[in-house]
Amino acid sequence: MNLSNQIKPLSYLKSNAAEIIRDFADKEDTLIITQNGEAKMVVMDIAKYQRQQDTLTMLKILALGAKEIEAGKFQDSENFFKELNDEEPSESKLP
Repeated sequence: MNLSNQIKPLSYLKSNAAEIIRDFADKEDTLIITQNGEAKMVVMDIAKYQRQQDTLTMLKILALGAKEIEAGKFQDSENFFKELNDEEPSESKLP
């Protein structure tokens, strides 16, 4: 990804908002908006944003799992499935 083509001043966003939205339908590039020469915000397609959020959620879950393994808070699969099979089934609350 070549970010230099995606850096635009705030004035570009103001004058081309409709075109930018149409372009997101074809390609999901991210725009970096600058103000006074400094990067201030990122504009991206909502679907891309949602995928990013989903990815971050999965990474957080994986990191939590890794910390629990390091702390010894785990059990082997044989014991896990034995415990699972030994538990009495709970009563269904469905009619």
